[in-house]
Amino acid sequence: MKHVLSVYVENQPGVLVRVASMFSRREFNIDSLSVGITQSPEFSRITVVVRGDANLIDQMIKQLEKMPVVQAVQRLDSATAVTRGMTMIKVSADDNNRLDVLKMAELFRAHVVDVQPTTLIFEITGNDEKVTAFTRLLAPYGILEVIRTGLIALERGENTINDYHQVREFYGKNLL
Repeated sequence: MKHVLSVYVENQPGVLVRVASMFSRREFNIDSLSVGITQSPEFSRITVVVRGDANLIDQMIKQLEKMPVVQAVQRLDSATAVTRGMTMIKVSADDNNRLDVLKMAELFRAHVVDVQPTTLIFEITGNDEKVTAFTRLLAPYGILEVIRTGLIALERGENTINDYHQVREFYGKNLL
């Protein structure tokens, strides 16, 4: 089963390598990894998509929380989170099929980012199911290349990863 983890880390050189190395050392496979700066420049947020049962995910979270550079870890449930990824797809499109391909792109709200005499490049954002469906429909036309970004995600509602960070910081200070 796929799980999305949001890891709130200090924004400093080498943090991504340390976090990724933790997964590697324990032989956890990463399906998707994305990192970016947050609203606070001193912190970054790493979104990791992994597969495993609940026990394995709990183990991953405990290992991440032990790392000094990790401020908080949040497991994002698909029912309570918004997830998005971006994909670029280069597809064969000549005079015979170009209009059909463009109509499909319009249905999926994909954007044309490059037009050449025999190819089109689309940019599509959305959840995995949407992107996969669009890719399947384009397959008969001849997909030449596909590149996907890592998934990014936020929990719905007022809860934020900052809440997890503040709780950890509070209990950490009280335990010292």
